[in-house]
Amino acid sequence: MALAGLGLLFFLLPLAGLIVRAPWDQAVSSIGSTETVTALELSLFCSVTATAVALVLGIPLALVLSRTTGTLRGVLRALTTLPMVLPPVVGGVALFLAFGRTGLVGSPLRQAFGIQIPFTTAAAVMAETFVAMPFLVIAVEAGLRSLDPRYEEAARALGARGWMVFARVTLPLIRPAIFSGAVLCWARALGEFGATITFAGNFPGRTQTVPIAVYVALETHPDSAILLSLVLLGVSVAILVGMRDRWLGAL
Repeated sequence: MALAGLGLLFFLLPLAGLIVRAPWDQAVSSIGSTETVTALELSLFCSVTATAVALVLGIPLALVLSRTTGTLRGVLRALTTLPMVLPPVVGGVALFLAFGRTGLVGSPLRQAFGIQIPFTTAAAVMAETFVAMPFLVIAVEAGLRSLDPRYEEAARALGARGWMVFARVTLPLIRPAIFSGAVLCWARALGEFGATITFAGNFPGRTQTVPIAVYVALETHPDSAILLSLVLLGVSVAILVGMRDRWLGAL
């Protein structure tokens, strides 16, 4: 029990430090400043967009993973979950080498269409999608694997085919898994820092999300950094409390 208490304190003390040392008298002026509001708006836009992209790409990927067996499944799952254990900065470097001006995909895009992705808002969205989509894929795959296949078989027996079975039967049944995965994906995207600053840079109004703003503020305005950290902390706590029991059970 003593070790468990120490483990709990290890998590609680840093959070308590944020709350106790926060300059509450400056909260309104600091959070309401133009720079902070811009960073918050950009963070919300990028994280929501990244979650939308993850839903479009991640649900079909989860479906493939849930229907695959053997070695192929292991390889696909390892590739899908790699961003979860990969250092975010390394992920940013990998994105840069793939989509940068001289990258595998970036170079043809620049030469053919004049498109340059790095250091743009699109780059921030891509970085957040790269690190956050595995959370969605894992949650949806778990929901698909726990699904009773008899429902889909019954729908096919009644004449439904292909996408109709998926849209009318499978998707409604795994809605809790999709919801929980999407929220976790959004929360991870909202807090993303390493891959974003590496691939998208730090440009206020264009790529400076709240985590990057916190990092920059630590050097010049520590009080603002604390308050911005509390904003992210509040969002994270709200997500965990809201998903407790009902939605996290889908995982």
